[in-house]
Amino acid sequence: MNRKTRSVTLLAVLGVLLLVAACGPAATPTPANTITGIIWQWVSVTNKSTGEMTSVPNPESYTITFNADGTLNGKADCNTFSGTYSQEGGLIITLGASTKAYCGEASMDQQYLELLSAVVAGGPDGQGNLALENAGGEKRMLFKNGGAAPAQ
Repeated sequence: MNRKTRSVTLLAVLGVLLLVAACGPAATPTPANTITGIIWQWVSVTNKSTGEMTSVPNPESYTITFNADGTLNGKADCNTFSGTYSQEGGLIITLGASTKAYCGEASMDQQYLELLSAVVAGGPDGQGNLALENAGGEKRMLFKNGGAAPAQ
């Protein structure tokens, strides 16, 4: 095989490889910082102006799950809630339906729902947690990963 024939053969093989690669399934990039599909458990809230941090005694009772379709659901102690969220220009949570049972004096359910309603920014904190903040970052909620959410 002479040099010219080898070059033409090599170009033909490369062309076929490129054609096969172009016809294959496109890889869909998965964001490394996704918040969806996880049961986030509320562990604390920090007041920026005072530096006061309040720990949540039972994080598994205060959860939020962001679904890929833009909906969300969660628990606020003995109550459940649903809603929607948007990540355009920040993170905006719009709470929808919620049960309204009385959970007891020690419950943080009302505070939790009020804080969620005021969220304007948030995302992964780089340590496997989720941080949500209100306008100006005055209040910062911290969530830990409580495991994968059940398939919808």
